[in-house]
Amino acid sequence: MAKIGVTCHATDAKDSENLQLLVEQIADAVIRAGGEPVLIPPDLDADALRERYAALDGLILSGGGDVDPACYAAASTPAVDGVDPNRDYTEITLARWALTEQKPLLGICRGLQLLNVACGGTLYQDMSESPATLPHALCPGLPFDLLAHEVAVAPASRLAAIVGTAPFGVNSLHHQACATVAPTLRAVAHAPDGTVEAVEIPDHPFALAVQWHPEALPAAPESGALFRALVAASASDARAPLLP
Repeated sequence: MAKIGVTCHATDAKDSENLQLLVEQIADAVIRAGGEPVLIPPDLDADALRERYAALDGLILSGGGDVDPACYAAASTPAVDGVDPNRDYTEITLARWALTEQKPLLGICRGLQLLNVACGGTLYQDMSESPATLPHALCPGLPFDLLAHEVAVAPASRLAAIVGTAPFGVNSLHHQACATVAPTLRAVAHAPDGTVEAVEIPDHPFALAVQWHPEALPAAPESGALFRALVAASASDARAPLLP
C-alpha cells in the first residue's frame, strides 16, 4: 500500500479547527483511493523530516495559511495572514526533494501556491491585486463544498488525462493565487476570470497541484480521480509515464 505524506498546520495555527477538518478529509480521500496517509507536522527537525520523507511513496501539500512573501522576494502587505515560517521551510524542503527525486506530489490550494514559490514563481498576496473578477475566497459560514465557479482544463495535460477536458464546478477557499507561474510549471486549468486553477510539471512522473479543495468534494468524480491517480503513481510498482 502506497504511503502518502500529508503536510499539516501547527496546532496553534489560525483557523486550526477548519484546517484540521481539511486534513482529515484528505486522509479519508487517500484511504478511499487505496493509500495510507502519513501526517507530517511542520515542526520536525531536519533529520526527522528526512526520515519521515524517506518512508513515503508520495506527498500531498495541503491547504493552510499564506506563504511568507519573503520566500518569493516580496515585501509583505497587510492582506497576508497565517504565515508559519516552520511550515514554509518544511513544505518547500519537501517539495524540492520530491521534485529532485521524482516522487509523486499533489498540491492543494496553499499547496499549489507553495509549489509555485518553491519553483521560483510569485503570488498575488490578495485577489484584489489580481485581474480576477470572480469571488474566490469563501465567505464565513458557507459550506466548504459550495461550488463557486467552473474550471477549464487544458487538453494534452496530465490533469486532462485524469479528469477529462469538460468544464466542471469547484469550490474556492483562497484569497491568494499565482501571479508569475514558475518556469518549470505549466498552468493547465483556469477559472473563467483567468485565475490559475492548476499547474503541473510535464517532465516529472507526477507533480500536479490544484487551487480548489477536492478533499471537501468527495462525491465529485474529479476529486476521487485525482487522489486515485496520485496513489497509483506512488505505488512501488507503477510510475506515471512522462508526458511528451
